[in-house]
Amino acid sequence: MPEGDTVWQTARRLHTSLAGHVLTRSELRVPKYATADLTGRTVLDVTPRGKHLLTRIEGGLTLHSHLRMDGSWKVYAPGERWSGGPGHQIRVILGTADRTAVGYRLPVLELLRTTDEERAVGHLGPDLLGPDWDPDKALANLLRDPARPLGEALLDQRNLAGIGNIYKCELCFLLRATPWLPIGDLPAEHAARLPALARKVLEANRDRPVRNTTGRRDQNLYVYGRAPRPCLRCRTSVRATNQGDGSRERPTYWCPTCQPGPSPHR
Repeated sequence: MPEGDTVWQTARRLHTSLAGHVLTRSELRVPKYATADLTGRTVLDVTPRGKHLLTRIEGGLTLHSHLRMDGSWKVYAPGERWSGGPGHQIRVILGTADRTAVGYRLPVLELLRTTDEERAVGHLGPDLLGPDWDPDKALANLLRDPARPLGEALLDQRNLAGIGNIYKCELCFLLRATPWLPIGDLPAEHAARLPALARKVLEANRDRPVRNTTGRRDQNLYVYGRAPRPCLRCRTSVRATNQGDGSRERPTYWCPTCQPGPSPHR
């Protein structure tokens, strides 16, 4: 599941493969940009912004993409077999003399003027893995609506950018609060450490091939995906249900003993 750390890794891989090289192949397989041709232009850089990717190209252009749940970028060497999915799932191909980057199942793909990037990502809060990170602003954003459930506030990219459903569940466990706790009811000392904790967890995983929040080798995650197995801390069965704001429900995991507070089961 792509979250901020996954997108950061993807951006680094694309930047290493494409930046500074001239495009010899360009295919944007979405109707709006089907006739766009980027061949002959140099890729300048690939930058992550929360869960968004900005591929900047010579001539003041930016290719904006978002992975959401199923999207991915794969990079192939000449002659290497493409293995990211069937051909009809390919949305973009960017090729140089040495590498070919292929975007599969990308639900968001648009070609912008670089000067218009804010139109695509300007709504995002401080990026947990970006140079604009501002913990005070992130906390202020989160607390702007004190009645909002903690889990929903963490997932709102307008508050802080980069947290997905896995980190939502894991952060709530580390904060000893249920995802349904109104964020304004989070104890002050826990709220104060939330931004730094979120950044610490994502930074620790941005270079790892397998996400780990526990620091253990035998178990990578505290609660996400673990229901009904015992909690690693207290041995109570981890529970699971859906949480959402009505627009989208997400599977949510928590320990009813280690995370006191409201939940659908109480």
